[in-house]
Amino acid sequence: MKKFFQLLFCCILVSPITMAQKSDVKAQQILKGVSEKYKSYKSVQADFILLVESGQNNSKDQQTGTLFIKGNKYKLQINNQEIISDNNTVWTYLRDANEVQINSYESDDNTISPSQIFTLYEKNFLYAFAEEKTVAGKVIQFIDLTPNDKSKPYFKVRLAVDKKGKAVQSAVVFDKNGNRYTYEIKKLIPDPDIGDKFFSFDEKKYPGVEVVDLR
Repeated sequence: MKKFFQLLFCCILVSPITMAQKSDVKAQQILKGVSEKYKSYKSVQADFILLVESGQNNSKDQQTGTLFIKGNKYKLQINNQEIISDNNTVWTYLRDANEVQINSYESDDNTISPSQIFTLYEKNFLYAFAEEKTVAGKVIQFIDLTPNDKSKPYFKVRLAVDKKGKAVQSAVVFDKNGNRYTYEIKKLIPDPDIGDKFFSFDEKKYPGVEVVDLR
């Protein structure tokens, strides 16, 4: 689950400054503007909907969640799970089991932490402006991202960007098995008042919680 969300988050907001020679200049300018806007925030709260569509049996699964970010710290709340990191420790709390798994945070070039969603400078994609159209009264710009590494499990990501607000509205990840993952941001709150303690797990607030320390 954590790696799945890392895949989504790495694709939501990127700035292709280092890819100018190989990527679409218009797409580069759009994504640069998006990235610069979010860099100005000290913290962010994003409420989202995740729609998973199976290409094999045509099934659909929809989940709602909230992501909080402050610097390198993050808290992800989705359905019956919370993933929290203070950039040193990662807590994964499973509500149904009342269990928390504790791991050390490890930086990995192959995965992207949710805390990087709004500040990531991605070097491993090519970008192309696809189209511009009006959706629900907003002018939306669509950008296609394709990974340089063809061994990735996905072959394309399509971003939808609000032209006026310079904000990503959604990202659709297309994988090689025919599955499609749509991440739609329903509400974004810049600079919510959240302290550092918000990004740690307090066992006292979860009576009877089972602690599984995997460090």
